[in-house]
Amino acid sequence: MNLEERTHKLLDKYKILPQRQKGQNFLIDEEVLEKIILAADLKKDDQALEIGPGIGTLTRELVLCAGRVVSVELDKKLIWVVKKELREFKNLEIVEGDVLRFQISDLRFKNNKYKLVANLPYNITSIVLRKFLENDNRPELMVLMVQKEVGERVVAEPGEMSLLSLSVQFYATAEIISLVSKNSFWPAPEVDSAIIRIKPFSAEEIKKRLAEDLDEKMFFRIARIGFSARRKQLQNNLANGLKIDNEEIKVILEKLKINPLVRAQDLSVDLWLELAREIYRLLPKE
Repeated sequence: MNLEERTHKLLDKYKILPQRQKGQNFLIDEEVLEKIILAADLKKDDQALEIGPGIGTLTRELVLCAGRVVSVELDKKLIWVVKKELREFKNLEIVEGDVLRFQISDLRFKNNKYKLVANLPYNITSIVLRKFLENDNRPELMVLMVQKEVGERVVAEPGEMSLLSLSVQFYATAEIISLVSKNSFWPAPEVDSAIIRIKPFSAEEIKKRLAEDLDEKMFFRIARIGFSARRKQLQNNLANGLKIDNEEIKVILEKLKINPLVRAQDLSVDLWLELAREIYRLLPKE
């Protein structure tokens, strides 16, 4: 019995009707499942966190590979299904609730080390990325199935950058492992997906990126203002948003050898860091 047949059998057995508003599109493509597991590179001493196990398709592969799996699910019926179908696995813990409301420390990962592996509901992708990357207890690795457009934004290069890509690439390296057809799910969503792998930097590496004269809060405050109007020149966004004379911003751009006509999406993370550092020196200190 292949994955598609097994999925339909389970859905029929438990009388589950997928709810689109909850992002319930079930993976039916075994090759895609294998790509996720290979990308996660799980070992027997690894701990894995899964968000939204559904009917346990990915969960089953995780518990076969990892030493401990914590799976967080909000839907009581799906929790019951996964517990029943995977009851023989003693290394699986099902936690009921909204992962966005949990403190990561609540999940009690040994030595605070874990990998996040999940087929994410599209409507929470950006929030999940922010929650886990901004947290002091970041995953060792994140392998996520996301909407194709979001995946492409995460790995975007200068010229196509967004606040999302800047945020992710500030904290981590990111790559697309594979694009995934919408026909790999049942029911098929309206758009294709992508498997992305994100490798967070250590706290020391992030601190080094910021140096001593800039903090995360100020960096992202400046970045948000820079991206506030994508069609406008970066110097205008910064001058208006930070109440700084336009000419002062222009001097900084020229000092950094940045074209004064540049837009926010044209800068790399490293240039954003240099720019934010220079701008911070202009701002009044409390």
